[in-house]
Amino acid sequence: MFHEERDIITILKQENAHFHSLFDKHNELDNRIDLNGEKLSDQELEPLKKEKLKLKDELYAMIHEYKKNKQ
Repeated sequence: MFHEERDIITILKQENAHFHSLFDKHNELDNRIDLNGEKLSDQELEPLKKEKLKLKDELYAMIHEYKKNKQ
């Protein structure tokens, strides 16, 4: 995820504490899903995936806003 935006992510993580927090939460969910996905029921897994997707959308919006403001 976000590989194409690594440079911007590095900047945002340093400059924006909220972005950094969201990014960390997204990574934590990603790891939790990867490590426990097979052990969790669909009812347990679905909310985690939805939260991860919501965070991803927020992060992409912040990246897009950063790019827009740098033009």
